[in-house]
Amino acid sequence: MSNENFFAALKAVYDGAPDKPFLTLIDESRPCRLSYGDMNTLSAEMASSLFHLGARPGDRIVVQVDKSPENVALYLGAMRLGLVYVPLNTAYTADEVKYFIEDAGPKIFVCTRERHDELAHMAKEIGVEHVLTLGEDGAGTLRDTAFTVEPINVVEPRGKDDLAVILYTSGTTGRSKGAMLTHENLASNAKTLNALWGFSGEDVLLHALPIFHIHGLFVALHTAMLSACEILFLPKFDAGAVRKALPRASVMMGVPTFYSRLLGEKEFTKDDAAHMRLFISGSAPLTVEAFNAFEARTGHRILERYGMSEAGMIASNPLEGERVAGTVGYALPGISVRIAGENGAPGEVEVKGPNICAGYWNKPDKTEEAFTEDGWFKTGDVGTLDGDGRLTLAGREKDLIIAGGFNIYPVEIEQILDALPGVAESAVVGVHHADMGEGVIAVIVADGDPPDDEALAAALSSLAKFKRPRKFFPMDALPRNTMGKVQKQVLREEFKDAFKNG
Repeated sequence: MSNENFFAALKAVYDGAPDKPFLTLIDESRPCRLSYGDMNTLSAEMASSLFHLGARPGDRIVVQVDKSPENVALYLGAMRLGLVYVPLNTAYTADEVKYFIEDAGPKIFVCTRERHDELAHMAKEIGVEHVLTLGEDGAGTLRDTAFTVEPINVVEPRGKDDLAVILYTSGTTGRSKGAMLTHENLASNAKTLNALWGFSGEDVLLHALPIFHIHGLFVALHTAMLSACEILFLPKFDAGAVRKALPRASVMMGVPTFYSRLLGEKEFTKDDAAHMRLFISGSAPLTVEAFNAFEARTGHRILERYGMSEAGMIASNPLEGERVAGTVGYALPGISVRIAGENGAPGEVEVKGPNICAGYWNKPDKTEEAFTEDGWFKTGDVGTLDGDGRLTLAGREKDLIIAGGFNIYPVEIEQILDALPGVAESAVVGVHHADMGEGVIAVIVADGDPPDDEALAAALSSLAKFKRPRKFFPMDALPRNTMGKVQKQVLREEFKDAFKNG
């Protein structure tokens, strides 16, 4: 019987290319270059350390540490041992971490050395047996332990339905839920994307994403590892560092903010991207304006795709074929997408396939709510499918504005505003209105001189009157989470009294 542990597939790649460069850390303060053989050994050392601490298949390990090669090795070591890896955003506060630890019930918690005193006592009180540290320089009590034991080179047998990861959602409404991802979820998505995006051993991936999220940890690393690609590993996104590294790379995965910041660099030119094969964007919507500006500057049409914590990647614009700005392309091979509701009208995007999570940890009621009676996962995103199956998103279902009984999808308004001279970006939300139920407001980040009332009225005249924002508010920058998604709940709270006096 074959071992369905996803690490078994990765180890086969490592064993076949032990001397090939794997992670090249782009950090002047700590130059580091690991081969696939080095990472195989380092992950085995991490696995041995966790095993000697008593961790066994199915145990959870919660990790809140900085991005580093050792962090990658910890993830891989946990997987090869059959543990359930639970990565946390490094920005989470002690109170937030407490909730995740209480919910996940880990045997081991790994944090930074700087936060050990703040978090260790709390974790111990909850019942965590071991609290270890791992720093951005790769040092800490976890590595100290790993140095004292022999590496474990075996890969723990796992079934395809066994849990590999719990990923907590961003928690924009209510408490975060832990999406339970299986070994099949990880393997099916990685193999599909590796083929769909044309990865080969000749590629070099530029990696500037965080690795506590599905984008940087799974989409980027897994897809590259299956082809034994070299990965240029940046601790974080820095436009100057990215520009400097681009001539050595062939593929870059990023969030829209990465591309807008590159475009903000006047020195960023077509020459910087001359060696690149592919730019990919996800985790948040890429505006049509950014897509067009990037193509004009570099000659590259960014490939936009669509995914989420609970489903990995769902759809992608094609590698070969038309990449249409403002759309997220077609359902991935082996994955089905449909739109709930009336034909042709915007509705909730529903998905089925081997990529869909097993539900939410410790929340059977939320798991039941997330699936239709016939087994389709309800994404919470609103979209449309055209005649040949291309998916266009209209926004989150919770962002739907209902004013006077009429449904309003913010993205339709935002696309018009974003196209105006003097507008860098916009966000449209609904807030309480005594007469209409909700009133539409627009928040605008200016790029130079913002449009005046007359220009705004002219641009929005193509929309029905009930869709047009009743008030406009300037802002220096839109609030975003670490993956670049606009936090509309923050805007709704900030401007909740916009219509208080009529």
